[in-house]
Amino acid sequence: MSSAEEQVVTSEVRDGIATIRLNRPEYRNAQNSAVTYALDAAFVEATNDDAVKAIVLAGNGKHFCAGHDIGTPGRDIDQSFERKAVIWWDHVGAEGVDSRFARESEVYLGMCRRWREIPKPVIAMVHGACIAGGLMLAWSCDFIVASDDAFFQDPVVQMGIPGVEFFAHPWVTNPRAAKEMLYTGDRMSAARAYELGMVNHVVPREELEERTREIASRVARMPRLGLALTKKAVNQAEDLQGFRAGMDSVFGLHHAAHAHNAEVQGDSLAGVNIKAIRAESK
Repeated sequence: MSSAEEQVVTSEVRDGIATIRLNRPEYRNAQNSAVTYALDAAFVEATNDDAVKAIVLAGNGKHFCAGHDIGTPGRDIDQSFERKAVIWWDHVGAEGVDSRFARESEVYLGMCRRWREIPKPVIAMVHGACIAGGLMLAWSCDFIVASDDAFFQDPVVQMGIPGVEFFAHPWVTNPRAAKEMLYTGDRMSAARAYELGMVNHVVPREELEERTREIASRVARMPRLGLALTKKAVNQAEDLQGFRAGMDSVFGLHHAAHAHNAEVQGDSLAGVNIKAIRAESK
């Protein structure tokens, strides 16, 4: 990885487990494009390393991920990166929907779909905030181990937008729970997420690392090909239940909302910033 990537993502391999961490703790690990591409590079490296049997995705600092970067000094929406997830033209130099659709197809929806297909087991180790874009990262993983202080939230209906780009809400919870989560924008505790089946395990904060590694170690003892084929089998079953097609349909609604905001208010996010989201969600 380059020095720039190392600043926003860290990766280490120990005992057959690659632990990849978001590393913008001063911004609650807000996800800009630099983070997205650094994550992708780390995932590719772990996939290509035969010594790696399982992958853990985590965050440095007090939180897993506070969502997409919509206001830090490192926001890089106007920068171009080498596209890996979709074959489409660059968003830089384009305008309106042409720009937003190109960027979000690649950086958000496309990357999360790419990571969902990683042939090795990926476990999200979540603590603190897991908000909006953070949900997308966790939901791209095979399952989630959360600390008892973790919370999950998608507050983007506040922007008039029907959920984040990787729209997995009805599948990772259920339709009624998804509606409540989106309609209210409220925080969902780790305990509630466990009740709904979104989270596999909830453990005390001080035990999160140890317990997650124990699970990853057990998984890593299984045959590599068996794990890869089993992951593909479950993902295919989920897609047959409408997961991928439903997500495609909602991605169009997502961009209709962005376009409406831009036309009516001159801002695709409807003037909502991170401070407004924090105030609303208290």
